[in-house]
Amino acid sequence: MRTYSPKASEIQRDWHVVDAEGMVLGRLCTEVARILRGKHKPTFAPHIDTGDHVVIVNASKVVMTSGKADRHILYRHSGYPGGISSESYAELLARKPEDAVRRSVKGMLPRGPLGRQMLGKLKVYAGPDHPHAAQAPTPLEFPHAAAR
Repeated sequence: MRTYSPKASEIQRDWHVVDAEGMVLGRLCTEVARILRGKHKPTFAPHIDTGDHVVIVNASKVVMTSGKADRHILYRHSGYPGGISSESYAELLARKPEDAVRRSVKGMLPRGPLGRQMLGKLKVYAGPDHPHAAQAPTPLEFPHAAAR
């Protein structure tokens, strides 16, 4: 029997909405990355994007456990000598919570064009409102991602 490989025309993409209020950042992002990648479907193939669209709301209310928000530092470099800048996750969550969640999910996806295509299906909003109601997203619950 031949191995089944899904074709791009056969892929059904659903929309899901996740309320991130009170959820642990890392546990939330692993589940979201799994949905974006398509690992929850029986037609999963590692070389093709079979995942669904995910909308995350209330990203500003996500939590990090045991003081990790202050301990974990993010670095970026402008490319010029002495151009390194750093900030903690607590500062990033206060300034741009959408970027903190998107950056965490991005680190859990494959590198390269396939991972960038998967990341394009992620929509993150700091508040409870989102403009994707026309797609009729189904709510997702991750009980083990809630803060303890």
